[in-house]
Amino acid sequence: MKNLFQYLKDYKVETICAPLFKMLEATFELFVPLVMAAMIDYGIAGNNKSYIWKMSGILITLGLIGLVCSITAQYFSAKAASGFAAKVKTALFDKLQNMTFSDMDELGASTMINRMTTDVNQVQTGVNMVLRLFLRSPFIVFGAMIMAFTVDVKAALVFVVVIPVLSVIVLGIIVMTIPLYKNVQRQLDNVLEKTRENLTGIRVIRAFGKEEDEMREFEGKNNALTRFQQFVGKISALMNPVTYIIINIAVCALIYVGAIRVEAGILTQGAVVALYNYMSQILVELIKLANLIITMTKSAASAQRIGTILSMKEKPESKSDLQTKECPEKEAKVVFDHVSFTYRNAGEESLTDIHFTVKEGETVGIIGGTGSGKTSLVHLIPAFYPASQGTVYVDGQDVRTYDVDCLRNKIGIVMQKAVLFQGTLRENMLWGNEEASDEQIKEAIRLAQGADILEKKEEGLNTLVEQGGRNFSGGQRQRLTIARALVRKPEILILDDSASALDYATEAALRKSLKSLPYHPTTFIVSQRTSSIMYADKIIVLDDGKIAGLGTHEELLENCSVYQEIYASQFRREGKEALA
Repeated sequence: MKNLFQYLKDYKVETICAPLFKMLEATFELFVPLVMAAMIDYGIAGNNKSYIWKMSGILITLGLIGLVCSITAQYFSAKAASGFAAKVKTALFDKLQNMTFSDMDELGASTMINRMTTDVNQVQTGVNMVLRLFLRSPFIVFGAMIMAFTVDVKAALVFVVVIPVLSVIVLGIIVMTIPLYKNVQRQLDNVLEKTRENLTGIRVIRAFGKEEDEMREFEGKNNALTRFQQFVGKISALMNPVTYIIINIAVCALIYVGAIRVEAGILTQGAVVALYNYMSQILVELIKLANLIITMTKSAASAQRIGTILSMKEKPESKSDLQTKECPEKEAKVVFDHVSFTYRNAGEESLTDIHFTVKEGETVGIIGGTGSGKTSLVHLIPAFYPASQGTVYVDGQDVRTYDVDCLRNKIGIVMQKAVLFQGTLRENMLWGNEEASDEQIKEAIRLAQGADILEKKEEGLNTLVEQGGRNFSGGQRQRLTIARALVRKPEILILDDSASALDYATEAALRKSLKSLPYHPTTFIVSQRTSSIMYADKIIVLDDGKIAGLGTHEELLENCSVYQEIYASQFRREGKEALA
């Protein structure tokens, strides 16, 4: 939680002025019972109308001054809280952009969304309430007790007994509810994760007729959240009635003691009214404090969840901690030197002892069954994940020692899932190279076999892309994402099963275009189709995270049983024309 306070440093004036103006308002409020007592004892009892009007004017003045102070405090607290929330959201988004793939895999999208929205809003409310009431309410409570002593010491002893009892109850409820509210937020994460999963896969769910099953599963998670919220709410709800009971008992005791002392001539009627008003002020403030504490408890739980994200280290290890090894093949473009890789919290290795060398300009095909580690392998090249053992070299340098921007500027990668962002086609293409001209963008789209896409769009590069590129077909999205990578003119081009939605003729034309690129990038093609990689300079066959074969298409057909099996199954299905 401490690391969140830094985001209030630009609002020092507001964080000081808000409670100060609230304290000023409370100070004037504490004088009201004394004015009322004087009005009763000297004005009403003595039938002194001028004195009554005078005291009435003072009451109105105190009320107006308090109103101005309250509005000013509200302004400062709202400004500080909203500014604080904006900075925290920005910090969380920056953290998200710099997270490793391992961190994102571990956290999940639903958790990050929940922390950037619900948790931040909860903390914003907490900051706003704390600045307004955290000092004011205790000040009124203890101030009323002190003022009561100025009226009558013996009657004020009731305050001395009541306030510690209330303090114990309030603190006890806080201690009980903070960990429970953390669990509530975790349950909310589960509900949001299920909601997000359903929104993403709604078509698949309907295609398989699983609506009822998904509704039952969601209802189960939602009911679990509801039950937990009700349980925590019941504990928190105890605060107000318990406070009322104790305060009302104290009021009865106060009136009883006051009545005895008035009858004995020790106290005046106005003094008893003043004591009653001070007790009423304590009641009101304790109710506010009870609500504040509930809000603070929720905010504290949310702040801790946000703090865990902000305190996460961006890199698994610093560059200075790495032992620089000499690349075994200095002239090679990419070298995997006995690399093994295990995902965080995984039980076994995803890649085991991967060792190969790729020269500049070569095309490398990577094939294997589902879950064999193809994507994991290519993700090690741009250092999306750190190798568990061994070293990955690019241009003779360990990828872990690269400046991230420098390394990834060398690489153009097209992920398995083709993702376009809301905006125009031009804006999406400029992700590859911000300085690219329209002619360069159109050339990249042509090379990616997407010229027909532009021809069908009257707006050309100004065509609007909806969120996720949903106004384009799967094949169009794949070609446009390939074009986005080509705009960069990368030294290393990684195509991770990025032509799966293309027909064989379009894919063959795409392979021909890639071969004709004038800058001859080192290309990695991940595919399930033998037809996509059979003309590569070398092919890596993966089986259960290990290299089962390495060589050309002809060599693997002779000596790699895994490749033979894949080729034979596809050749029978696709036919000779598809492989041509």
